[in-house]
Amino acid sequence: MEVLNREGAAAYLKLACNTLDKMRVAGRGPKYAKLGRSVRYRRADLDEYLACNLVASTSEAQAA
Repeated sequence: MEVLNREGAAAYLKLACNTLDKMRVAGRGPKYAKLGRSVRYRRADLDEYLACNLVASTSEAQAA
């Protein structure tokens, strides 16, 4: 099981670290593990997050 820190997860998702942080705080980002002060993401959870956010059109994305 591959585990990534926030920088690795943000790079994997092609997002800025700040964007990933804001998504985590708002509760709308991928699942993560909190280990003390550290935040870790499993690659499988990042893949699941991507798969769950697929849309076929811009109107479908706006409805969500």
